[in-house]
Formats: sequence, structure tokens, C-alpha cells
Amino acid sequence: TIELAPGQAAVSLTIANQGNAETAVQIRAFAWSQPNSDGEDLLVPVTAVAASPPLATIPPAGTQIVRMLVRDLPQDTEATYRILVDQIPPPAEQGVVQVVLRLSIPVFAEPPGRLFPHLEFHVERDAGEIYLVAVNDGKRHEKIHDITLTTDTGAILKPEGNASPYILAGATRRWHIIDQSQLPAGAGTVRLTAQTEAGAVDQPVN
Repeated sequence: TIELAPGQAAVSLTIANQGNAETAVQIRAFAWSQPNSDGEDLLVPVTAVAASPPLATIPPAGTQIVRMLVRDLPQDTEATYRILVDQIPPPAEQGVVQVVLRLSIPVFAEPPGRLFPHLEFHVERDAGEIYLVAVNDGKRHEKIHDITLTTDTGAILKPEGNASPYILAGATRRWHIIDQSQLPAGAGTVRLTAQTEAGAVDQPVN
């Protein structure tokens, strides 16, 4: 994870080749958003962040320094990007299966002033399915994991996991609850516990 302090426009990233042959990599910058509640990340190529060099060949046991420059610094809400580092495979050899690496690195650029996430949780019933929903109406991302729901009867529910633990500023995320038979009917209340970057969450949710 790369975090840029308010007013910071540049940062360096070191990529190491731990293999025994040279390898080529491509570095690209994308604007990162979460327009849907299913947890899918939307990545759009962006010119507001530049990577130099965008292509590099790294010798065995060598390193490459990549400099990142954010051209448009945020003013009010945290700006979120992802840097994709793709290994470029050498020409294919007959009968040889090549496995290449992709790194997806979150980049958070902070505006002036201290910002906080603000999560609101509720249980949603949609087309016969039940979801735990989190709305982040703050101006900074939050990272949430180890989510557990506990009913009044003591039954412990684990919502179906999403690939990304991040909830970006202004985004809504929801987790499908598989064992719905344990949930109270109607507007019953369950207890949510989880871990976030801001600390532990322990609260009733209905």
C-alpha cells in the first residue's frame, strides 16, 4: 500500500527480481472506484498519475526504482488509485507453461486536513436473499475484515467473503449471508463484530 501525505505528489517504488533470469515489467496507473455494492473494483486508465519508467527490464537479483507522480492533488476527499505491475513473459517455448506475476498496489492520496471514514451498517433483504451492508459516507477509505454476526440465540454467522477488504470513501459494500435460517425474522437485531484500521467494531445491527 502506498499512502501519500497531504501535499505529497511523488513517491518511489522498488521492484526486485528474485529470479535467476532477467524479467521485463510494465507499470500502469488506474483510477480506482467501487461504483457497485458487490465489492468489485473498477479500474480506469488515468493520466493524473504517471509512472516512470512505464517499462523496465530487471536483471537477475536486480532492482528497479519506479517513480510515481500524482499530477492532480486532492482537495477535499481522499483520491484512490491502483498501480498494476505486470510481468511481461519472454517468448513462449514449446511445451513450457509460463506463469507471470501481476501486482495490484493500492495508492491513497490525502488532501489537506485530517479525514476519517464513517461506516454505517444495516441488514438488507433483497429478492429472498439477506446481506450485511456497509455505507462509507466519510471522506477516507476503511479496511474491514474478520466480520462476524451473532444472533440473540448465540448463533454465529460468517458473511460470504469479498476479495477486497477496502471500502472507499462514498462507497457501499454488501456481504451475502449464507445461513439465513439463523437470522431473526422481520426487523430483528444481530450483533456485528469486525476489525478495521480505526479499531474494533462491536455494535447491534438491524
